[in-house]
This record gives sequence, structure tokens and C-alpha cells, in this order.
Amino acid sequence: MLYRLEVENFFSIRDPQVLDLTIDGKVPDPEGRYAPIFEGADLRAPKVVALYGANASGKTTMLRALEFVLTMVRDSVQRTVPGFAGIERFNDEESANRPIRFAIELGGVMNLTPETFQRAEAGEAVEQGTYRYELDIEVKDGFALQITSEVLRQRPGGVGKWQRIFERSPDGRVKDSRTFSLSGFQHLVKTLAANHTVLSSFAKFQHPVAQIIVESARKAFFQIEPVHSFVDRDVIDYLKTQPNVVSRLTDELSRIDVGVEGMRFHTTENGPVLLFRHAGLAAEMPWGMESHGTRAFIKMFPFLLSALEGGGISAIDEMDAAIHPTMLPELVRWFYATSGRNPYDAQLWLSCHSASLLDDLNKEEIVICEKDRQGRSHIHSLMDVKVRRDENHYRKYLSGAYGGVPQFG
Repeated sequence: MLYRLEVENFFSIRDPQVLDLTIDGKVPDPEGRYAPIFEGADLRAPKVVALYGANASGKTTMLRALEFVLTMVRDSVQRTVPGFAGIERFNDEESANRPIRFAIELGGVMNLTPETFQRAEAGEAVEQGTYRYELDIEVKDGFALQITSEVLRQRPGGVGKWQRIFERSPDGRVKDSRTFSLSGFQHLVKTLAANHTVLSSFAKFQHPVAQIIVESARKAFFQIEPVHSFVDRDVIDYLKTQPNVVSRLTDELSRIDVGVEGMRFHTTENGPVLLFRHAGLAAEMPWGMESHGTRAFIKMFPFLLSALEGGGISAIDEMDAAIHPTMLPELVRWFYATSGRNPYDAQLWLSCHSASLLDDLNKEEIVICEKDRQGRSHIHSLMDVKVRRDENHYRKYLSGAYGGVPQFG
């Protein structure tokens, strides 16, 4: 369970922003909205993290930061040119030569071996604790150049001092540990590219611990751009190869009352065409004739289902775009224990403008993003301020009491 995200000098975030989502074990949770940060831990984290704020306040930036870190962990070895695509520092003179920094903390199994993970999956009790992963990138004259620091630490049982798993220094050297041995992999350190992470590079060459971590990072699914900007053909091509997803999707479409009773693929000279059967209509309707909201839900569904069925994270930007306000809380509830859909404690991170959803959220699930007059984003959880548990979040947010609403004039 991911419970902490730190970001510095990344797009609209200039100064270090720390989002700590830990929840005390005494906080009541009748619906199963929270999960232990690792099995047996007293501290918990929310299964739903909803980011609110005015346009350009930093909501998408926070999701992008999480996406960037996990993409670097799993896929950076595929970069074939120097530098970093899709990353920008804060746009002021001082930040043009300040590092871009990220850190995440999450819980999990301590002994990183395939055997231990197999035992854990079989239901055996294994040692658990917390991990901290840090990534620093050098910026010079406004351009991100190279990784200057990459560190992975662990804390068995979630207590005591952080223990090094591996550490990469600015000169490119890598210090290993008993958990992450360099034996047989020293040659990879000498050829480690400046924009490739240790984890991604070592996993490519079958380092057993790196492979486990990278595979865990693949359980994060990101839909960062607004759903209406996704290429429809990509969605149709994906669904064509996933009959199980189509079957589940058909069931949900008939249940959420959008008028769709069934869907199927029809092969044409130009590729597969998705057709929808509607109650009361004589002919099936093609994809392009479906409502924007129905198509938005279909595009979103694989991201939600993948996290729910395998554990991990689903991050959806502007999740409320084209989704009816009564349907949105239903999708959020899929991640609660009472729904029965989330056996592996998957997390949903979403950015949102729909204030009505606030009535369905606890304060532990709400994150506020604000931008000051200098263009700098600031992030805080409602747990960081005095908010009573029985407050009307909808009214308080729109009144400006929490921040994160547009200021006119």
C-alpha cells in the first residue's frame, strides 16, 4: 500500500511537497475504506485518494509525478537517447539548476525472493515492513541531464532506522547489500546509462530482486490525459484481444443503466468495429454513435479492473469528465471492502472537479491542490488541517475553507 509521495521541482511544484496518507489505527472504518500499509501494520492508508483543486493547481502534476517514478523503475532501460522525455522543472531562474526529486514509501514483503513471494501468495505469514525509494535528477540550464541519486531502503516491521538495499551515488557507483547483491552483475554498473534506473537496468538482465520490484511496479495503471483525448482505435484494438474484460464490461454497462444490453465485435476491411445492442432499438449502434459518457466509462474500465483484479494502483486524471455525478461514487465504492471487488487492497488515485463526490468521501481520502501567485503548487491532505469528522465537505470546500477553489477578481 502506497502511503507517501514526495515531489520537488517538477512542473508546477517548485518547493518540496510531501503527501503523507498514513491513518492511525484508531480511526473508525466500517466500510473498509482503509488498508494496513503492510499486513499486520497498525498504520493504514486510504484505498481512494481524491485530488481536488482549481484548474492548473497541480492535481495532474501529482499524478504525473507518481507515474514518472514508477515508469522510471520499470521502463527507463528502454530509453535510447540521452535525457528524459516528459519531464520539466519549475519555470523560474533558480529552479533551472536545482535537482528534480521524488520519493515514495509503501509497504510490502521484506525478504525479496521468489520463494518468499510464493509463500505470501499462498497465505503464509512472512516478514513485512516498509520501503522508501528516492530518485534525484540533475538539472542544468533548465534541462534534466542525468540521475544523480537512486536509493532503495527498507524498514522491517515499519520501525527503526532505514536499512540500505542499494544506493547509487552521483559518480555512478552502486553500493549493494545482502538483499540486493551485485555478485555477477558488476559489469552492469560500468555500463549503467545516466538516464536508466538501477532497477530497470538490472531487471532486464534477470537480477532476481530487481525483477520482483519491476514486476510490482507494473501493477500501476495510469490514465493521465482526459479520457476524451485517448485514441478510440487503441481502445477498440485492446478490447478485441481481451474477451474477459469485454465480458465484465458488458455486465457493468447493463447494470449502470446506460441502455446498453450487450456489445460485440464485427470484423470489417478496416479492422474490428465495436457494436452495441440497446433496449428498444432495432439495429446495433456503432462506437461513434455512443454517448461521450458511455465511451469515457469504457475507456476507463480496463484501468480500474486491472488494479482491482491484481492489486496495485489505478490513477485516473479527471475521472469525473463525462461521468454522471451519481455514477462516480459507485465507481469509487468499488475499491472499498464492502463492495467485495477489491480483495487485494488496490488503490484508486483520481483528480476531480465534481464537488458532489465530497459528500461520499472521508477527510482521509481528500487531497487539496493550490497554486499561489508565483505559480507554485502546494499540496495537503485534509488530515493536515483541523477538519471535524462530521463536517459537510461539499459545503466547506465550495466556501473556500479548505482552499483549492478558484478566486475571481
